Order: sequence, then C-alpha cells, then structure tokens
Amino acid sequence: MTSTTPPAPVPSSAPELFTWEFATDPYPAYAWLREHSPVHRTTLPSGVEAWLVTRYADAKQALADQRLSKNPVHHAGDEQTKGRTGIPGERKADLMTHLLNIDPPDHTRLRRLVSKAFTPRRVAAFAPRVQELTDQLIDSFAQKGSADLIHEFAFPLPIYAICDLLGVPPEDQDDFRDWAGMMIRHGGGPRGGVARSVKKMRGYLAELIHRKRAELPEHPAPDEDLLSGLIRASDHGEHLTENEAAAMAFILLFAGFETTVNLIGNGTYQLLRHPEQRARLQESLAAGERGLLETGVEELLRYDGPVELATWRFATQELTIGGQGIAVGDPVLVVLAAADRDPERFEQPDTLDLARRDNQHLGYGHGIHYCLGAPLARLEGQAALATLLTRLPDLRLTGEEGDLRWRGGLIMRGLRALPVEFTPERPASVTR
Repeated sequence: MTSTTPPAPVPSSAPELFTWEFATDPYPAYAWLREHSPVHRTTLPSGVEAWLVTRYADAKQALADQRLSKNPVHHAGDEQTKGRTGIPGERKADLMTHLLNIDPPDHTRLRRLVSKAFTPRRVAAFAPRVQELTDQLIDSFAQKGSADLIHEFAFPLPIYAICDLLGVPPEDQDDFRDWAGMMIRHGGGPRGGVARSVKKMRGYLAELIHRKRAELPEHPAPDEDLLSGLIRASDHGEHLTENEAAAMAFILLFAGFETTVNLIGNGTYQLLRHPEQRARLQESLAAGERGLLETGVEELLRYDGPVELATWRFATQELTIGGQGIAVGDPVLVVLAAADRDPERFEQPDTLDLARRDNQHLGYGHGIHYCLGAPLARLEGQAALATLLTRLPDLRLTGEEGDLRWRGGLIMRGLRALPVEFTPERPASVTR
C-alpha cells in the first residue's frame, strides 16, 4: 500500500525560482524544468549564473563527469562572484582543502586517507551511542506533551553524535552546537555570523588536532576517536597535514550534521503527512522488524531529501549535458531533488512508498564524491525515526502545514521548526 499527497499543479509557464513559495514546495517547478528546460541557465540569489541539471540520467552523468571540477579556481566568474560559491567563510578560514573542493589526484589521496579512519566498522560500533543520545534527547521533552522537533531533537542529535565520534571533549560540545546553529541559519542570524562561526570552529579544531597529535599513543585504543584516526591514518608513509585534518574534520561536522538534521526533520514531517505509511512503519517496528525502516529511510531520502542541490561543479572544458552546451568555467548545479522525482527513472515518483525497492536515488550523490558520511547519517536517521515513532506513537503536527517555514539556502532543504504534540510519557516512577 502506498500513500500519496496530491502534488501541487505543475506551472504552465517558466516558474519563478528561489522564492519563499518555491522553498515551501519546489517540486512542481522542478517538474516544469525537467520537461521544458532540463539543463536550465539561471541567476541565483547570490548573483552567480549557473546551470541547473534536473533529469535523473543527466544528473547521474554530471555527478560522475570528471570534466566538472569541484575546485572553485575553475569558476570563470569575477573575483566577487567566485567568493559566493561554497561554504561562507571557508576560504578566509583556510579550510578549502576538503573533499568537496578538490579533484583527483588530491581527492583520491585524501579520500583514501580519511576512509582509513572513517570505516564502516567504526560507524557500526557507534550505534549504541547514537541510540543513547536519541533516548536522552527524547527524555528531555517526552513528558511535556509538545516539542519543536528541529531544535530539541533533529538538530542536537547529529551535532553531539559527530562531536563524540570526532573526539571533541564533552565540555566543548555546546560551543560546537552554537557555531553549528549559526552556520545552518544561512543569513537568519547577524551579518557575518556564519564566517565568524567557521573561523572559531577552525581555530578550535586546529588547537585540538595539535593537542591530540602531541598526545597520540603509539598504538590505537579499540575506542579511539575519529580525529585521532585521521591523524594516525597514513598511505605509503604520507599523513594528513594538520591543515588537511582540520579541513576534513570541519566538513565532516558541517556536512555530516546538517544533512542528518534535515533527514530527521523532513522525514518526520513527511511521515506526519502520510499517516498510512507512518502506521505501516509503526506496525513493522512493533513486530521487531527492520526491513521497512531501512527501505523507508531510503525512500524519505528520495522523496524529500536533505540535500536539494549537489555542491558546486565547474566546467574545465566545453561539454554537453542533456543536449545543452556548457562553456569552460560555467558553474553547474545538479538538482538532486528534481532528479529523484524523475518519472523516467522512478515509477509514481510523487508517491511516498516506504517499501520501494527499486530506489537508486541520488540523495547522497554518485561517483567519486559520493557522501563519505552516508552510513552515519543512515544510522542516525533510522535510530531517530524508529525511536520517535515507538516512544511517541500519536505524534502529530501542531498548527497548520501552511505555517511551517523552510530555511533559506541553496544546497540544503530543511525546516526552520517542526512543532508537534503527543500524549506525554508518564514518569518512570509511575510506570513501574
């Protein structure tokens, strides 16, 4: 059984992009682009001109095409527009040498080194801690009968989890939460606040890496943190520099936590909008099954995923995508949200079906830049949604859907707040 919310009508003429109305529901506009202008030239809110790639086949090609560089040095724009790509503040903070901004062979070397520290075994071993954090956060509001699931749950869970995984001491983690909060507001805070937060995070990480390097034991402990693993990782005697390690830790924090915030927030919101699918998942969880949870998280990533557009790419030579010529230096943005609703690839793409099997979505990218942190995000998303639905079974949206607001920003898609109500949990002393 599937559950469908009728999609908004597709515009009859070229839609206006990047308005607040568009942010609320961009999918009708993306449907128009897929049909009428699948590789679409547009001026972004920042003033940068870029190509939007919206069809699945074209998107998959572009994500794997090494003629599209990740390095902003290839942007043909002037110095002013060059500074408007990427993460605000990373250039000034000397944090550009991470996996989202470099190409082979440097990308190959860094990814191989980082992969030695960020292993599937390390992520799997972290599962009990993720569950512990999940329960602690729900404990903090479960007896109130209401909560803002973004600020009280979806936001703190991944930031505390990635801090624990990296080895940030507990007494410093609230600072990271403050810096991260400023970074994801995307202009909603004081002017320059994002760049200042990036600079503070950069300074702290450099100091922490220097301290950990000086204190690193000869042999790793079984529970060694990821930052120590990054410092220890080597390839033919070559190690990450302190600057490379700081940049990698920064992007793991930035990309790793914000995608998970939005996976939990968007996923919960869509389950509230699709009660039949949500009930089906709750029944599966009550029976002790995990299969529907696993396919369900993948479907939520496809249907309304946390990353709307893949990060920046720049043409290093003339090329053609979807029949459209792209000039050297032109920025290209692959619209993952549009590709993952392409009817040429997915049957009934506007239908949420948690049991969907043929689901090779692009929510975490494709090719050599496939998201390194995807296993951790999946782990956190599954733990968060399963625990919420099990502990707060009558979870419901407070107020009207039309009152919800989506955060501004080009790459990520996420709610500013998600107010909910539920039957309060009784105190443990009463339930015994």
